[in-house]
Amino acid sequence: MSSRLQWVTDADFDRAVERATVPVLVEFWKPNCGHCRVLMKELEALKGELGDKVLVLTMNIDENFQIPAELEITSLPALALYREGSFERFIGGLGTKEEIWKQLALS
Repeated sequence: MSSRLQWVTDADFDRAVERATVPVLVEFWKPNCGHCRVLMKELEALKGELGDKVLVLTMNIDENFQIPAELEITSLPALALYREGSFERFIGGLGTKEEIWKQLALS
């Protein structure tokens, strides 16, 4: 099972989130953000454990502006949780995979 994260852009974001049959966790990041890279490694580890229970996406905000603007993201990294195609809430941007898992509240 691959623990690689799936990249998403402004153009395919809505389709990816709306078509998901599981909760969607999106990390908003940029390449020069050290905390973003640390969080990305935690998300990769989490993805390896969650398998198909959650779709984990990552969006580079240096290349994509529309969705981060709509969500009014002002600090990075940011994690957004979507369920059934709709934004539910932000999850604290920094944390361990265990903390993120708890915040997902998966049954």
